[in-house]
Amino acid sequence: MYSEDEHSQSSEQWWLATIGNLLVWARLRVRDSGIAEIMDSDGRTDVYDSDDSAQAALLDADFRAFDGLDTDDADAMGFDLDDIAPPDGVEGADGDELRALMTMRLPPRC
Repeated sequence: MYSEDEHSQSSEQWWLATIGNLLVWARLRVRDSGIAEIMDSDGRTDVYDSDDSAQAALLDADFRAFDGLDTDDADAMGFDLDDIAPPDGVEGADGDELRALMTMRLPPRC
């Protein structure tokens, strides 16, 4: 497990995928050293030698970068972009609490 000080020296990006009506989040962190970590919805953290290799793994798993989505992308994925936010924005969410927020059921679309 990493300390808070190590997290402060990294960049963070949220990725998402949809499986039916389930939205699944993944958090990509890139350390100053260039090492990249992906925390998945099970709470596991996979380590990659670079940001590029971590992003390739996410793309291979059909994830999309949240900050690159527009309303048309969100609509095609089955949700309203204004109705979701990465779980990191939930105050006090960490560890098991954060893991519990890494998936969410999407409401049925009419």
